Amino acid sequence: MSNPVLVEAVRAGRVESRHRGAVAVTDADGKTMLALGDVAQSIYPRSAVKALQALPLVESGAAARYGFGDQELALACASHGGEPDHVAVAERMLARAGLDAAALECGPHWPVHPPALQALARAGGSASALHNNCSGKHAGFLCVACATGADHRRYVDPDHPVQRAVKAAIEALAGVTISDPPAVDGCSAPNWRVPLAALAGAFARFGVGQKLGAERAKAAARLRAACAAQPWFVAGTGRFCTAVMEHFRARVFVKTGAEGVFCGALPELGLGIAVKCDDGAGRAAEVMMAAIVARLLPLADADRAVLDRFVQPKLGNWNGIEVGELRATSMLALPR
Repeated sequence: MSNPVLVEAVRAGRVESRHRGAVAVTDADGKTMLALGDVAQSIYPRSAVKALQALPLVESGAAARYGFGDQELALACASHGGEPDHVAVAERMLARAGLDAAALECGPHWPVHPPALQALARAGGSASALHNNCSGKHAGFLCVACATGADHRRYVDPDHPVQRAVKAAIEALAGVTISDPPAVDGCSAPNWRVPLAALAGAFARFGVGQKLGAERAKAAARLRAACAAQPWFVAGTGRFCTAVMEHFRARVFVKTGAEGVFCGALPELGLGIAVKCDDGAGRAAEVMMAAIVARLLPLADADRAVLDRFVQPKLGNWNGIEVGELRATSMLALPR
């Protein structure tokens, strides 16, 4: 099936580009509350599932053993900007397990936060694996290995005990058995295909702790609380995930992934959300997620003001002139 147009780019009052995609919203029982497009399609969720990948960090006892607080746990769920405090917390996580940046297998890249990149370059520094937006997740993987007595080397191999635990957690929350071999993510960790509707169900269960068992529910609650308390460590300065969770705190959990994927949870409604933009555009996926949150969550005026700038973001040129906007289509956003 052809997915519907959910986001339009408008210039001079005319539609210039269109983004097609799919949105699934389900409850913790797997009941579909909203389905736009092909929600049965299996996708690579990429970084949108980092909070699920972090469950073994808490469940294994590694987080408690190394004395991790909200910052460390939020960073384990993060696609961070490589800002100095992000790097410092990743380094601290590794040090607690007796490791350093050399143990990371995510690869180096420059900070994705432009001011942090510029400051590092001006200071004569160079990109390291600590600046990788996935270094917190990888530090978490390494801590699980060290705390459980597994060899921490090659922890990104799909057959490594850490990755087997991660896969089992994703399968359990999504209610699926994953038989296809994984893809390799940008950070070299395995990434397994999951149906979009099943991802929404996984985040509904993550958001309310239903159908997880007592220990896993406790681990999910701990990770949610850390991200609500320290949302800057989940993303960074000027980022969608940071802004939304800084305002809504425990009411909303959102997490971006590459190639136009977004997942989220609305715990007070018992709902999970999974979004996939067909062309992989992150700008459109943000609009899709913001519009769904605005559509579903009871909002005060201040809440709506926060979401409005993401539901209908303005587009500018290099001279700072407003030249257009992105907007959710009527299929995605309810009339106000």
